[in-house]
Amino acid sequence: MTAGLVLVGGGLANCLIALRLRTVRPEVDVRVLERDEHIGGRHTWSFHDGDLTPGQLAWVRPLVAHSWPHHEVRFPAYTRQLGQAYHSITTESLRNVILPTLRDGVRSGVEVVSVAPQEVVLGDGTVIHAHAVVDGRGVVEGHEHLDVGFQKFLGLTLALDSRHGLEGPVLMDATVSQDDGFRFLYTLPFGDREVLVEDTRYSDTPSIRRDDLRAQTKAYAERQGWTVRETVSEEEGSLPIVLGGNIEAFWDAAMPGVARAGMRAALFHPTTGYSLPDAVRLADTIAMSNDLGSKTLYSVTRSASQAAWRRGAFFRMLNRMLYRAAAPEQRYRVLEHFYRLGEPLVERFYAGRLTWGDRLRVLMGRPPVPVWRAAKAVFGATASASQRGESR
Repeated sequence: MTAGLVLVGGGLANCLIALRLRTVRPEVDVRVLERDEHIGGRHTWSFHDGDLTPGQLAWVRPLVAHSWPHHEVRFPAYTRQLGQAYHSITTESLRNVILPTLRDGVRSGVEVVSVAPQEVVLGDGTVIHAHAVVDGRGVVEGHEHLDVGFQKFLGLTLALDSRHGLEGPVLMDATVSQDDGFRFLYTLPFGDREVLVEDTRYSDTPSIRRDDLRAQTKAYAERQGWTVRETVSEEEGSLPIVLGGNIEAFWDAAMPGVARAGMRAALFHPTTGYSLPDAVRLADTIAMSNDLGSKTLYSVTRSASQAAWRRGAFFRMLNRMLYRAAAPEQRYRVLEHFYRLGEPLVERFYAGRLTWGDRLRVLMGRPPVPVWRAAKAVFGATASASQRGESR
């Protein structure tokens, strides 16, 4: 069997690459191979208005299921509403665009045994020969070369008996008990009587206690005065929060010459874990590439990952302060301190475009963690990285 470009994994990053190519370069033969029954799994992907350029937002907008003009954060010391628009893509809204666009270019329920720069071997013995292959199957190969904490969550989409009364999303409610690291509840109002509520932990371990998180999520909903009629759907994840590492070794640990996308390429915001903006940028870069051969795509995707790693150095330092300078039950104070800053700075933080002045303002003022522990987390990690020859 032969194909043009084979995208292994039907997650967000590969779906966006396929959509962008089919839209601007319809002559390219694009195939998506997904292990599960459906592409996209069970996820909600969100982003702020300022995370994308107007051009990027224009081609992503058909995927958006919900948009709100503002959002809110809640901490023990204060509640704040921020005026930046927020958008969410659901699994259903992703499929509703991708499947009709790609038509027979999507194959679900496919077991992939191995990948090479121009070849994919399936579980039934089928060998697909391709002009190029992009591996977007999540974080697997090379993760041992990254020093990480974890952002883990379990979310329930709940149908309520009455209106919830929310005017917009609550991206961070840290007024809850601080268990298993920095904990907050994340709430998206999908309709007058439907909400997605996620219990999120910035934790030292990736394990998810599903029964416990389900119970705590429903208890949180009850404390808001909501009566749950039924659970519509459930989603979960354990995302890496990168503290340091060696990006070159991360890439070298994978199959040589195979292009990578999404989490498998370490393309996500180092602190928030948001992956959509990087996925959009990579899709645009690939679609604009003159050559879609395996060597070029490997170079393009590795270069994008390296560039993102360089941009993320300051954020990794903040992550080390969060995980190593603050006691787990006190980590919320770092975010409570951050959200007091000006709204434009918060917007640039999420977009990953902090100025040098922004960085100084983030670090100024009374530190939310002990100074000596912050210094140890930052400078101790830098010395250790230098000794191991890590890539910064």
